[in-house]
Amino acid sequence: MITCPRPLVLALTGCSLTVGIGISVYATSVLAQEERADAALNQLVHEPPTMEDLESADIHPELKKVIRYGHDLFTNTQQLRGENVFNDMNCSSCHLGEGRVPFSAPVWTAAITLPDFRGKNQHVNNLEERIAGCFAYSMNGVPPEYGSDEMLALSAYHQWLATGAPMYPDKPIYGRGFPAPEEPTEDPSYARGETAYQENCSICHQENGAGHYENDEYVFPPPWGDGSNNWGAGIARLETMAGFIYQNMPLGQPRSLSDQQAWDIAYYITSQERPQDPRYTGDVAETAERFHGRSLYGQTREHDGHVLGDHDNFGEKGDIKPWNVGMPRFENLSEE
Repeated sequence: MITCPRPLVLALTGCSLTVGIGISVYATSVLAQEERADAALNQLVHEPPTMEDLESADIHPELKKVIRYGHDLFTNTQQLRGENVFNDMNCSSCHLGEGRVPFSAPVWTAAITLPDFRGKNQHVNNLEERIAGCFAYSMNGVPPEYGSDEMLALSAYHQWLATGAPMYPDKPIYGRGFPAPEEPTEDPSYARGETAYQENCSICHQENGAGHYENDEYVFPPPWGDGSNNWGAGIARLETMAGFIYQNMPLGQPRSLSDQQAWDIAYYITSQERPQDPRYTGDVAETAERFHGRSLYGQTREHDGHVLGDHDNFGEKGDIKPWNVGMPRFENLSEE
């Protein structure tokens, strides 16, 4: 029998939303739960420990402190704004429920599947390098150094969430990533996506995609624009965005949108501008060919002729380049 994880609540400090939005991240519909329970058969199902579990855990008090710090960084990555983060995102903006929620790219999966080869940078990555990639792209930032207090704390938090899960599991992991919905019956539409976005998403993310703020504090992230992920982020890909939306949005109502709606909204969102990819070569067509086979980067919007990504806007970080982007690895290993 598949048991559902404990309800997870997204903590929004200082927020007083009056729009009546339920913020219980795992308050799923009965239908969605049944579908997901069926999908879990013959898969690795893992319920990550909570921060409450940490208090009673039989581990060294100093390790508990580091894990708590990692949790704090994960849920409030904005404390690194201006040094490592140059947009309005937290790690938990994409990895909902403190990185624990299935189908919202739960981060414990990285702790049990890395090191492994990663196609994005064409070499074997460990956990720290995978986290560094999130800073460079999803945070439009500059990663903390490998082995730094911040990187160690974030890694420790990831590994704490993986407590009890086997390394390199021999079966698929239940709830991993943002699984895309079924292919739509019609090609994704910008116009339909705009309508569906305004009807389902704008109440939290604003009509212009700027995100929601209260008392100058971010509540709901901007899905595009300078405050969002840059073009190199995985969620800027159409299929990844469609999966995130279908599996998790509107918040607290997973799988309530149709497959077509999810693809249409994703197409609309990923057809908007965002900061430049840090791998930008100076030529949008070349950058698109080398790095963007799965996004709309470099493509021309039909309704206005704009070429997506054809700009020199790197957002708040300006011309600072993340030190980890393009860093070669294992060059001394011979070809087999």
